[in-house]
Amino acid sequence: MPGKTASSPPRITKFTNCRIVKGPTLIEQDVWIDSFSGKILKDQEAFYGLQLSPDEVIDLGGRILAPGLIDVQLNGAQGFDFSVPQISKDEYDEGLRMVNKGLARTGVTSYLPTVVSSTPEVYWKVLPSLGPSGSSHRAEDGAESLGAHVEGPFISTGRNGVHKTEVLRAAATFDDIVACYGKENMIGFSKSVRMITAAPEVGDMLANISSIASNDIIYSIGHSDATYEQALTATQQGATMITHLFNAMRPFYHRNPGIFGLLGQNECRRPFYGVIADGIHLHPTSIRIAYNAYPDGLILVTDAMKLCGLPDGVYEWTNGERIIKTGARLTLEGSDKIAGSSATLIECINNFRRWSGASTAEALNAATAMPARLLGLQGIKGSLDSGADADLLVLDDTDDPFSGPTLSVRQVWKRGIKIYDTDKNATVAN
Repeated sequence: MPGKTASSPPRITKFTNCRIVKGPTLIEQDVWIDSFSGKILKDQEAFYGLQLSPDEVIDLGGRILAPGLIDVQLNGAQGFDFSVPQISKDEYDEGLRMVNKGLARTGVTSYLPTVVSSTPEVYWKVLPSLGPSGSSHRAEDGAESLGAHVEGPFISTGRNGVHKTEVLRAAATFDDIVACYGKENMIGFSKSVRMITAAPEVGDMLANISSIASNDIIYSIGHSDATYEQALTATQQGATMITHLFNAMRPFYHRNPGIFGLLGQNECRRPFYGVIADGIHLHPTSIRIAYNAYPDGLILVTDAMKLCGLPDGVYEWTNGERIIKTGARLTLEGSDKIAGSSATLIECINNFRRWSGASTAEALNAATAMPARLLGLQGIKGSLDSGADADLLVLDDTDDPFSGPTLSVRQVWKRGIKIYDTDKNATVAN
């Protein structure tokens, strides 16, 4: 064991008198973590086998101890937009550091920075900074990237949402896709891209899904006018995700259920699906219908804009327009036109729990265990099992007289080190 200094964090921390997520329920169980390895320890082995004594014992007084949250669709935060290149790479990377620390304060410890439909030149500039943070990521840096999510530009012009139509394109071959994002961002061990949202019916995308998947990149169906048959073919070719279900896609129709119809398929054919439970993008009943159709595939996402994490107010936007931020809702100044959302993931979890009938553990799983499964990171992220990364949240569970049952973040731990504590109202690690 390396020598400790006065300023070093405890090596072994034991959490006791806490409720932890175990499948669909909360159970009472102690959790041991190691700040040196950044991993969760097996408590019985730590005490009896390795004969370790905790350097610190934390009595959580019955609070919930949960894995750190994972957001697989986030456009920006803290005033920083992942899709906007800066003057230099250093300036862009400094913006990312600000985002990472801000996200950690909301309970997000891992995420996929999302770049919307852009020109190839934009992808070539920003994607090298958005790849997986890896082992070099320090706990005090806050949330870590698990790889970039590129949403577009291979999407339907009729289902583009706020994506600019002038940058949309169609691919004939896999080489066309690689050329758009950049070979070094798409191919190889150090690639930046982890997920692609594309419309399977645009161009020859259906013929290229298997090539995308074979390069360990998740193909997600989204911003699409695909029929049910086209969507089903996409899953047969390797699509494993649906981007923000119901939004920017052909609506459900009883003679052609569209992309939503995939939730009625056999277990092996059903993809994961993202849901934005911010109270803006979807009606609560729509969320409940999807959850009841396929509870094990639902992944909560924010799809939040760059104003996420900033106080309410009026902000400069693009083309001289200004945005009014009121809670999670963003509207264009002088109108009621919705300009997006700035909801945090913990807010989406709270909404989902109230609207869906899911248990507390199931609501937390939708932003931890489920995205970890999508990303192939079971047992590493989104879990409190021994050997998993010690990314943890301490949560209060109270009954708000206006909103109802509410989870709130009290502490955030990254790789076994406490980096945020609301009792101190500040980031602990600098």
